[in-house]
Amino acid sequence: MTAVKGSGDGSKVTSNAFKDKSKPADIRASNIQAGKAVADAIRTSLGPRGMDKMIQSANGEVTITNDGATILKQMNVVHPAAKMLVELSKAQDIEAGDGTTSVCVVAGALLEAAEKMLQKGIHPTAISDAFQRAATKSVEILRGMSVPVNLTDRESLVKSASTSLNSKVVAQQSSLLAPIAVDAVLKVVDPQKPSTVDLKDIKVIEKLGGTVEDTELIEGLVFTQKSAGVNGPKKVEKAKIGLIQFCISPPKTDMDHNVIVSDYAAMDRVLKEERAYILNIVKQIKKTGCNVLLIQKSILRDAVSDLALHFLDKIKVMVIKDIEREDIEFVSKTLGCRPIASLDHFLPENLVNAELCEEVMTGTGKFVKITGIQNMGRTMTVLVRGSNKLVLEEAGRSLHDALCVIRCLVKEKALIAGGGAPETEIAIKLTQHAQTVTGVDAYCFRAYANALEVIPATLAENAGLNPIATVTELRNRHAEGETTAGINVRKGAITNILEENVVQPLLVTTSIINFATETVRSILKIDDIVNTVQ
Repeated sequence: MTAVKGSGDGSKVTSNAFKDKSKPADIRASNIQAGKAVADAIRTSLGPRGMDKMIQSANGEVTITNDGATILKQMNVVHPAAKMLVELSKAQDIEAGDGTTSVCVVAGALLEAAEKMLQKGIHPTAISDAFQRAATKSVEILRGMSVPVNLTDRESLVKSASTSLNSKVVAQQSSLLAPIAVDAVLKVVDPQKPSTVDLKDIKVIEKLGGTVEDTELIEGLVFTQKSAGVNGPKKVEKAKIGLIQFCISPPKTDMDHNVIVSDYAAMDRVLKEERAYILNIVKQIKKTGCNVLLIQKSILRDAVSDLALHFLDKIKVMVIKDIEREDIEFVSKTLGCRPIASLDHFLPENLVNAELCEEVMTGTGKFVKITGIQNMGRTMTVLVRGSNKLVLEEAGRSLHDALCVIRCLVKEKALIAGGGAPETEIAIKLTQHAQTVTGVDAYCFRAYANALEVIPATLAENAGLNPIATVTELRNRHAEGETTAGINVRKGAITNILEENVVQPLLVTTSIINFATETVRSILKIDDIVNTVQ
């Protein structure tokens, strides 16, 4: 008897484990819902007529932006699947720098398409694999319609930079900021490695005061702080610059030691020693003929004491102190020198010559500008100006996007039309391709193609046009063979978008397709969310 009971128990346990059949479907539905919610939240900020978002942080700071990556980075997202979309826009920001809003909108549309197919009973893995094949085909179509671009063709580069800037708050200044971005990137491209650009070589400095029109590109160095001396020189021509990492101040004891001085004679002796110690350093500086001194910020003691500043003023040396540790690499690359770590190495051959080093007044403060550096490294500085903090920060972010667009063109030298043209073209070609495939794939390809039409539909919606009529007309024009027909937001009609100079790098669109598909595939394959012990 007992044996039967045992076997019965076993069957009971098994039936419990597999009782909950609907759970994977619920989890999937919840993940898709969360992903769509994130996409819908930033959908309105797509395109040149997109709206801006005002983001308020817990400490009351306000940011105004319509850059998808910035909005999502600061959004308080709780759902794990929604966090994947935030990561997605980050990945797009790192890879291409532009198209951070589009990539989330496309992912949201693909999730919606997948949801409809899941309801029809198609298996998630089948959908996922079909989407991967559709993405590969889409990239193929994009490459077919791209136009190769040469880096010497400055006009095309400026066009693509201004397309990126037109959807930002600073769209009015795109004619000024686009050439700045192009010139900055082309100056830092290394001829030995022509297909890579390190944007760390372009320093974007934001300084309050003036307007965005006052933004300038500087071949040289800019320090946001004013010179440290009181009576020292404010302008040095034929400057000899020394970048030092040691302090010009009396040495201190360790943190937890004190020196107790009881009588005046000993006190005088201490002060005399200090004076002699500093004088020795200053004499060594004077001997090399150095007249501009850049001093790294020190943690344990003052980088330069008042007494030292007094002596340096007397020998007519301009002092710029408190240079941050992370900026030292950029400064030494620009000057083409190594930082001097000790007094023994402070020799004339370690100094750098420059034409001019001067302190410049701005609306609210001063900054130091060094130009005409001999053997200057491949770096550039962009000084962004703005009348208030919000505009200034947004101008900085927009300029970063424009720089990234040019970097994309350096990586992959091809352009395609903008304004929803590539997405519509893919949709048409994929639908045609779907008729040649059999089985579930045909169904999934068609759904993928329809999902991509979300970009032109959203562009039309944000521009105040009728999305259905616009997308239908756009589809007709593409079916007739006009591959570059796109939505012209300014005229509110469908025109050949290349004539309107709306172009974007191929890399931006291909990475949108690849990244969005990857994310949607991984969301589809999740069938359970498990919480960890810790």
